Amino acid sequence: MRLLLLEDDPEMASAIQVSLARHGMVVDVVGTMAQADEALKAGVHQILLLDRQLPDGDGASFVKVAREHVPNLPVIMLTARASVADRVTGLDVGADDYLTKPFAVEELLARIRAISRRPSQIALPLLSLGRLQFDFVAREARVSEVLLALPRRQLLVLEALALRQGRTVGRASLLEAVYGFDDAIQSNALDAHVSKLRKALLEADAGVEIHVMRGIGYLLKDAP
Repeated sequence: MRLLLLEDDPEMASAIQVSLARHGMVVDVVGTMAQADEALKAGVHQILLLDRQLPDGDGASFVKVAREHVPNLPVIMLTARASVADRVTGLDVGADDYLTKPFAVEELLARIRAISRRPSQIALPLLSLGRLQFDFVAREARVSEVLLALPRRQLLVLEALALRQGRTVGRASLLEAVYGFDDAIQSNALDAHVSKLRKALLEADAGVEIHVMRGIGYLLKDAP
């Protein structure tokens, strides 16, 4: 899952980014609404985390702009403005949730999971293919009900392939799902993650294979 965090406090932004990364999420950070406007044009983000007190205005005014780029984009406001009137304003402009600072990362994660359960956001709450099950809400992979412990990048690769199982996922699309804007990407990094994931699925006897479609991308399907 890839999120856009609009937060102008560097320490707060870094803390949220690192915490969510530990749970397998890619988080791009921007500090102004103008930067967020440019970032959303890429069309790669599934959730917007939005502060209200920003250098170029009230983040509440950005909800409408964000949805012009990504219709139905889920928005969670993260702000120190905690009055009832502020919360009402945030929800009235279209935010899906409103979390006041300071907050526990566990609560933010729970709210992200809650938004992800909505049918309009994730069409497949659970994928079953071969002996592999992928839960898009819990963001867990299991083989015959046994948790498959995967490093973050491999989990992101599997999530992207599972969302489009049976269809070829282009290399560019996979890179967008696995890496943030500021990540340094070595030329063979994605291939290395795919190779290690293929080995992990084979060793777990998952009953699925990742096929390399040379010059095109990758395909997840049942093993013969």
